[in-house]
Amino acid sequence: MPHHDLLVVGELNVDLILNEIEGFPKIGTEILADQMNLVMGSSSAIMAANSASIGVKTSFCGLVGDDNFGKLILDELSKKQVSTKYIQTSPDHKTGITIVMNYEEDRANVTYCGAMEALNENHIPWNELGDFKHFHLSNFFIQKGIRNDITNIFKKAKTQGVTTSLDLQWDPENKWDFNYKECLPHVDVFMPNESELLALTKASSIEEGVKLISPYANTIVIKMGSKGSMAYQNGEKTTVKAFKNPEYVDAIGAGDSFNSGFIQKYIERKSIEKCLKHGNLMGALNTTAAGGTAAFTDRDNINGKVKSIFNSAL
Repeated sequence: MPHHDLLVVGELNVDLILNEIEGFPKIGTEILADQMNLVMGSSSAIMAANSASIGVKTSFCGLVGDDNFGKLILDELSKKQVSTKYIQTSPDHKTGITIVMNYEEDRANVTYCGAMEALNENHIPWNELGDFKHFHLSNFFIQKGIRNDITNIFKKAKTQGVTTSLDLQWDPENKWDFNYKECLPHVDVFMPNESELLALTKASSIEEGVKLISPYANTIVIKMGSKGSMAYQNGEKTTVKAFKNPEYVDAIGAGDSFNSGFIQKYIERKSIEKCLKHGNLMGALNTTAAGGTAAFTDRDNINGKVKSIFNSAL
């Protein structure tokens, strides 16, 4: 019987976040930012940390460099009660970093990938995967070592009896070279946001995009920010409205926090509507503090925020 809930496989980096920036950068000029934070970044790590904070027994599989940024990530994940047993340190690569330039509800990112590009299929603890209930992989496009093996990774995961989910995230090269016809039959929950779905399928609407990939997909979950989320499962569409946050700070990691909430209820075998609602709630909670994990402290604090701000509960 599985005795762990979730194994997250993905990239690891720190985020250098700049807020209150005076305009947009131009070559040969300098602008100022009035606020700066250095925090654990990585969509995958944010998802894992916030999953653990809401009560999911979570482990992480990834690569960091032998440097201060790598130590920061390991320390932060451990503080969040994420097991770092499957995180390896590379002597040949530096830990990745993303420079995040925040402009209200939008942002511009610059990423140095470092060790995250070296992670590959062989780093995954296949002999212990059967100890978990669910396998999640995020940020496919920036992990060069994962790309060629993505279909085989999900095939092997399914042979271990786990449920699976995939969040591709944005392709910085804008090539969208992902063979969804081959891979998605082995993915239980495919979790793009609206922009990613349209870019992947080159469709002009969500409905058109879903029509293109649904013959190959099992459950498709689409994140739509302030418009909420929707899912397509067994030919049926389910839509759930977003939670409105009057205390908005920023949206960094909101999609990853949605993933945390959705997968928590999915592991518990709740209805697709309850999974979407919980995903929306965790995404909204994320926007009450700066960065991807600051809103997710201990379970009591999270419950208090969720009740006072959104009149809901974990």
